[in-house]
Amino acid sequence: MNQELETNAAAPDLQPETPAPAAATPEEGVESMPSPAELLRQAELLAAEHHDAWLRAKAEAENIRRRAQDDVAKAHKFAVEGFSSELLAVRDSLEAALANANQSAETLREGVEITLRQLAGVFERFSIREIDPDGSKFDPHFHQAMSMVPSDQPANTVVQVFQKGYQLHERVLRPALVAVAKPADA
Repeated sequence: MNQELETNAAAPDLQPETPAPAAATPEEGVESMPSPAELLRQAELLAAEHHDAWLRAKAEAENIRRRAQDDVAKAHKFAVEGFSSELLAVRDSLEAALANANQSAETLREGVEITLRQLAGVFERFSIREIDPDGSKFDPHFHQAMSMVPSDQPANTVVQVFQKGYQLHERVLRPALVAVAKPADA
């Protein structure tokens, strides 16, 4: 047994050597890490592509904004086009009435009534409503008090309408000019 130890001690490292791994080459299917210069070049290409896309998107947004502004300007400019064309028929009726010099007061009145009905039809088509508050409670949103008068009616009741008001949909175009009943103690 002593001899075995001596033999093993005399022959150091008798264990079989394992070959050192060879450096991996691209030919063997193992990917190599791209160089920093290559990574930088790829990043610059990607940045240029994104910058170009951003510039195009910015230009498109600017074009859309400009077109929208043009559309709004045209809408404001031509908003009354339909209403105006409807009023032309009313004007034509009034001019025809004035052109006829040999008419009686009765025929003139009939013509004015017909023209007024035409105008009322135009107002109805465009949602222009009359504010005629006679006998109703005074409402400062729809009425403008011109005076207060003694009356048998309750206080703040409209007792006289000097001029009718008008509203377009829910917006007051012109408030009705009215006289309002005074409170009893005044």
